[in-house]
Amino acid sequence: QVHLMESGGGSVQTGGSLRLSCAASGYAYSRNCMAWFRQAPGKEREVVARITDLGTGTYYADSVKGRFTISRDNAKNTVYLQMNVLKPEDTAMYYCAARIAGGCPVAVSGFVYWGQGTQVTVSS
Repeated sequence: QVHLMESGGGSVQTGGSLRLSCAASGYAYSRNCMAWFRQAPGKEREVVARITDLGTGTYYADSVKGRFTISRDNAKNTVYLQMNVLKPEDTAMYYCAARIAGGCPVAVSGFVYWGQGTQVTVSS
């Protein structure tokens, strides 16, 4: 059974930083595409960043480029999202997602397994 557990969310002021972690278990984590998505109230879930199995390929939404960094430690079965220079518009529930099949898409529909989410709130 695949299990994803996010942590690291919280409340910060504009310009602050947070580091999200997603611990994975129950499958061959190190061979799979991982991603972070977010969903704000009243909005659709959107991709924030995704990373290929070996960490050599990354993708970032335009809104977070230059501020967020996705990384992974396959020895620890963990993927991270370092978020710097946070803005109020980054406020959302952040979800970790895993893809078991081949490829590494950026669409919500490309990911089957999801964590419960961790809340990030940025105040002005």
